[in-house]
Amino acid sequence: MKTFGLLGAHLSHSFSPLIHSMLGNYEYSLFEKAPEDLEAFLKHGDFSGLNVTIPYKKTVIPYCDALSDCAKRIGSVNTLLKEADGSLFADNTDYDGFLYLTKKLNINITGKKALILGSGGSSLAVRTVLEDLKAGEINIVSRTGENNYHNLHRHRDAALIVNTTPVGMYPNNGAAALELSGFPICEAVIDIIYNPSRTTLLLDAEDMNIPCVNGLPMLVAQAKRAAEIFTGTVIEDSVIDGITGQIERRTKNIILLGMPGSGKSTTSQELARLTGREFIDTDEQIIKKAGKSIPEIFSDSGEEAFRQIETEVLREASKKSGCVIATGGGIVKRPENLRLIRQNGFCVFLDRDIASLPTDGRPLSRQTGVKALAKERLPLYNSWCDLKVNVNGVYETVTAIMKAIGM
Repeated sequence: MKTFGLLGAHLSHSFSPLIHSMLGNYEYSLFEKAPEDLEAFLKHGDFSGLNVTIPYKKTVIPYCDALSDCAKRIGSVNTLLKEADGSLFADNTDYDGFLYLTKKLNINITGKKALILGSGGSSLAVRTVLEDLKAGEINIVSRTGENNYHNLHRHRDAALIVNTTPVGMYPNNGAAALELSGFPICEAVIDIIYNPSRTTLLLDAEDMNIPCVNGLPMLVAQAKRAAEIFTGTVIEDSVIDGITGQIERRTKNIILLGMPGSGKSTTSQELARLTGREFIDTDEQIIKKAGKSIPEIFSDSGEEAFRQIETEVLREASKKSGCVIATGGGIVKRPENLRLIRQNGFCVFLDRDIASLPTDGRPLSRQTGVKALAKERLPLYNSWCDLKVNVNGVYETVTAIMKAIGM
């Protein structure tokens, strides 16, 4: 069987093996190589074709015997095919991936000013696509170039912003290369990062009702084109959305909200067991972090101190992928927690009859009263959640969640 794979420096978090397992019946491996080992691998390595990622998209070009016209225009490559005579043909399917992304966003780029953040190999493919789509002025922003992050005000009239930098990518969630509010006529935002699913840049775009998309469809679309090159077959574009959806379902956290005592921990544990996911209980993590029980935190330091620890715990938990996370009932009291949840989560509200909610070990439930808490929090649970499930026993609740998500 022919062997294909991904060539790069740090590949442990790559989605490529999963994607290619859905695209064709061929072996696909990860080839992590140091720069000093690159030449020997390209000349003598046992592979039939390669995808190439950071930092080698330009480095491999001298070892290629032929480049596609697209790769020549872009000036970097991400796909290599070993011909029968051992020669290497190079292409750049990032072009196909980004073109698919623009179609998915369904925006008219013709004549519009575009701002590309980053000057690496991906930005070159983005620029080439935008040129072919007849964009107007195209500006590439780098740290030290003529267009840099200190003079972004020059481009307040940009209609399209594309981030090709790693700013905001896991594990450095929460960062953004620019303040989107400084671009008052922006019509669309694309961030080619896909982990987290929503970067700060995309969260800002959603909050401003600006059409936006992450880089996962681009990743799948470029892989689809690479698979066609590897196998010499045509693969329908319709598979792209299907694979993208499967990856999103696998990688997004399932985050449970609800009143204290609504069954979030029990339901989350069973859901994690049935799906093979990691289970995280934010209340348990708070206890570990503080070194004391939740009632003790409230009595010793007050609610605000507890909420601060809760946000810190959620910030770390929500960075992860493919987990089931049970949250405390008051997680909705801090608006910043919603952005943490939205970055990589599918939010489920467990709605249980308040008459059946226990109050033991729950300071606010005892002090404030369940009905008062419900009046304050139920509107927030409803507005934060992607799915609302009535609690009717653990099995029924878990089944309803899995069915709704498509698991």
